[in-house]
Amino acid sequence: MSKNQPIFPCDRLKTIIENEPHILGVLSRFGLSFGFGDKTVSEACIEDNVHMGSFLAVSNFLCGQDYTQFEISLSALMGYLRKAHTHFLDFLLPTIRRKLIEAINNSDISDVAFLLLKFFDDYVQEVHNHMAHENDEVFNYVTNLLNGVTNEQFRITDYSLNHSSMTEKLSQIKDLFISHYHVKDNEILTSALFDIIYCGKELQNHCDIENKIFIPAVEKLEKSLQLSIHESVNHDKYNDKKTDLIDSMTEREKDIICCVAKGLSNKEIASQLLLSIHTVTTYRRNISSKLKIHSSAGLTVFAILNNLVDIKDVNPHR
Repeated sequence: MSKNQPIFPCDRLKTIIENEPHILGVLSRFGLSFGFGDKTVSEACIEDNVHMGSFLAVSNFLCGQDYTQFEISLSALMGYLRKAHTHFLDFLLPTIRRKLIEAINNSDISDVAFLLLKFFDDYVQEVHNHMAHENDEVFNYVTNLLNGVTNEQFRITDYSLNHSSMTEKLSQIKDLFISHYHVKDNEILTSALFDIIYCGKELQNHCDIENKIFIPAVEKLEKSLQLSIHESVNHDKYNDKKTDLIDSMTEREKDIICCVAKGLSNKEIASQLLLSIHTVTTYRRNISSKLKIHSSAGLTVFAILNNLVDIKDVNPHR
């Protein structure tokens, strides 16, 4: 094969890696061994008992080639996705955190530094919760389907409509470091920011594989089992929703967000804005629903990026 060409069973793995180095991660996540010499895709998959169609579908997808001609195994694909989760949670994100801590320790320590690290930790927890839900709920649902066990209370469409790559918040954290963390000649921080950019691309690829390959395959399985598929939400309306959410916020909602960003408790917010605690709680619940942000740290990032509050007014210790 040559670069930018489809990958087929007769292609040699060595040549594939030379032309498309990013496929290395796909090999390990499907369980293909290194030291494959001159073996073809077919030979290596047979030797390592790897589902060849699933490997070829994912590899061609990541290379921008036609992947629909290859038959996939949902079991093999879920194994790949689980190992990808492990890569993010046990290797890539912890590596970034270690670099951020080292970068902060090698420069002037400030409240801004600790605040940004807190944002990153909050983001990692969200990613962990997201992937734990997939591992424990979504993949178990699909495993049950493969065993002929249905669940009338859940459809893969219910999951897909709220599925995201989580790259936007990671990009926001990167932008906050670049815009607000003043430090010179910090190669470790530079390396961490490069890792954040790489992680964002990997998360987007991971999300795209789930959206384009995994979810359609589950939908096909659901139909084959004659499940009653709920009517889908109007995707055009869903995809065309306003991205500039700040315009949809009332002045009172903005006041609440500013108070949260400054570290005030619900009781303190109620006292400052002359509201009842119940009213403040209701406002916060509605704000979280509207913005799809469910943590104080996330609301703080939103407030900073939308110029509702200055970063120097944020208390990282509250």
